[in-house]
Amino acid sequence: MLRPLTFLLLCSFAHADEFDPLRAVVSKAIAKGNPAGAVLWLESGDKKLTLVEGQRALVPAKEAMTEDTVFDAASLTKVVATLPSVLILMEQGKIELEAEARRYIPEMRAGITVRHLLTHTSGFRPGIPKEPEWSGYAAGIERAIATEPDGPPGRFFRYSDINFILLGEIVQRVSGMQLNEFAAQHVFQPLHMDSTRFLPPEEWQPRIAPTEKDDTGTMLRGVVHDPTSRKMGGVTGHAGLFTTAGDLARYAHMILAGGAGVLKPETVKLMTAPQTPATVFERRGLGWDIDSTFSRPRGKIFPVGSFGHTGFTGTSLWLDPASQTFVIFMSSRLHPDGKGSVRDLYEEIGTAAAKCVKIIPSTGPPWPRDEKEMPTVLNGIDVLTRRKFADLKGLRIGLITNQTGIDARRHSTIDLLAKAPEVKLKKLFSPEHGIRGELDQEKISNSTDKKTGLPVLSLYGTQRAPTQEQLADVDALVFDIQDIGCRFYTYIGTMRLCMESAAKAKKPFYVLDRVNPIGGLQVEGPALIDAEKPTATHAIPLRHGMTAGELAAMMNAERAMQCDLKVIPVEGWQRHLLFDQTGLPWINPSPNMRSLNAALLYPGIGLLEFSITVGRGTDTPFEVLGAPYVDDLRLSYELNKLGLPGVQFTPIRFTPAASVFKGEPCGGVRMAITDRTALNAVDVGIAIASTLQRLYPKEFKLALVDTLLNRAASVNEMRAGGSWKKIVAAWATESQAFETRRERFLKY
Repeated sequence: MLRPLTFLLLCSFAHADEFDPLRAVVSKAIAKGNPAGAVLWLESGDKKLTLVEGQRALVPAKEAMTEDTVFDAASLTKVVATLPSVLILMEQGKIELEAEARRYIPEMRAGITVRHLLTHTSGFRPGIPKEPEWSGYAAGIERAIATEPDGPPGRFFRYSDINFILLGEIVQRVSGMQLNEFAAQHVFQPLHMDSTRFLPPEEWQPRIAPTEKDDTGTMLRGVVHDPTSRKMGGVTGHAGLFTTAGDLARYAHMILAGGAGVLKPETVKLMTAPQTPATVFERRGLGWDIDSTFSRPRGKIFPVGSFGHTGFTGTSLWLDPASQTFVIFMSSRLHPDGKGSVRDLYEEIGTAAAKCVKIIPSTGPPWPRDEKEMPTVLNGIDVLTRRKFADLKGLRIGLITNQTGIDARRHSTIDLLAKAPEVKLKKLFSPEHGIRGELDQEKISNSTDKKTGLPVLSLYGTQRAPTQEQLADVDALVFDIQDIGCRFYTYIGTMRLCMESAAKAKKPFYVLDRVNPIGGLQVEGPALIDAEKPTATHAIPLRHGMTAGELAAMMNAERAMQCDLKVIPVEGWQRHLLFDQTGLPWINPSPNMRSLNAALLYPGIGLLEFSITVGRGTDTPFEVLGAPYVDDLRLSYELNKLGLPGVQFTPIRFTPAASVFKGEPCGGVRMAITDRTALNAVDVGIAIASTLQRLYPKEFKLALVDTLLNRAASVNEMRAGGSWKKIVAAWATESQAFETRRERFLKY
């Protein structure tokens, strides 16, 4: 039996037998006629293999495959044409990743961002419905826009052509050029990809690989196979590109060279790193597949950090920056009858190729894949556990924690460190509310942890920081407490004082970082304070938008502590994510902080807790407020009349069982968050205080608002009848200055 036609090029650095296993994989598939023919291109450093086998066409006559065969790239269009076009426009400042797509296509529904489209997390179904019958580019775009998503964006991964159809339309609307023109000018021409384009010309026909017959019985050759793209004229963001293995090699070189000539290095790094939410198992970059059910070209060896994409017609591209390797596979898998399949062949080629160039496989993925684990953001304790506690190896530890010190499976940090190999947990330090977060009192006493028998030393009693004597028998302090994202929440004050004690004792201080539950983007309230105290430990806004680790770095630098600070970072968190978008379990950070809604309202509503009841002693603290003298109907009316974004007020009567006005019937309001991104809690708090002062100047204890606001001048302006909007606006300059201050400390 004669071996199929083979064309092999090897550079002088490689030996012929190195690639025999890979050649054998392809030859075996071609011999079975599945696919009829193929071109494979492998490069790794100075090693190169170009393998050409089988037939380009079988009907109406046999044609041998050639290295310069032009293939219908199918979905490789997404990452070779549409993706770089979108990113080039992003680099030009014309497209924003987090912007809603309706900024560029106004007809689109709200909530779906460019990121959602690029990562296939928009919620759209796989493709445009076929019925009722339609045709034409404009009709296709109209259908794509009108398609109802199967769920809210950002919740799940579903590969969808609609996403890239819309991205192609965005390129056209933003640039004023059709996608084929823009990609040719900005991608293909600079890379000299002379055999790559949409709508290939007639003179290319002899070297184009045909696919299968269309509904009329005509063999598709030089006409896009994808039915939707064909209906839309052959130029779409999801399919329609024709190219060769050699041109794709030029594109791969560009990517591995950090975008040279086309994209910026930081853009390449961004698009090839995981960009899907941590609560989604599948890992996708911007456009690129990283780890999902579509990752077959990776095989069993290519490591974490590699990425690629496939096309329905039997095409694939997989790249590994670490080893400077790429594998291109272009095949006639649909020819002649559309029944061929190369799904398993992708994996065999990927595995064999990696073996041939001696790629070392990863020791394990940096995200959960154990069937017992669920996809979540990893807090510092989760990262530390995954590192097998190597950061603390050989150290005697003093742990500052409470009930919020847990991993993603609710295992206590106390228990994890107590059992950690080569780590000696010596003592525990307790903040406000106690080691288990159950105490709501002025002072916390020393005690003993019942489970471990370790001493629990209070930092919310006669002392607020560890003494030098208490640090004598420990080598390091470890802080693991969930902050709530508000200046007057006392845990960050405890952290600062402990850092100062550690610095004085010349002991390292580890922060097991945690997400900011109310997000890391929004900053609200005055950034300057009248006086430092436990509820104002540093000059930061009421809503600071930072994690504990970031705050620790800021305080260490701005206070010149010279603390040996070490932050075990969060992984998978993005600054726009709120707590319920992380997949992490909620545990009340303090007795009255019982929900994310309460936490979102807290930076504003908490300001009022010494002046009126804010719901302590009810089932929904910080979501209701009132006083015995308040007319609930009048207050609700006056507050809704203000038109505060993101919040709605409902009149209620209630009797708190604790704290201010305990046991007294109160009139007031319930606050419902209607738009979390629009809500400005501090504005709400100041507006309510101003309204209560106006309605009830004799009864409302305005002076006590300054207990947590820590800005007497603002309180005096309220007392004088000043506009709440003017009061808030006066803080704008210092807020902007804070945003500049915090920039160098942001880790995520």
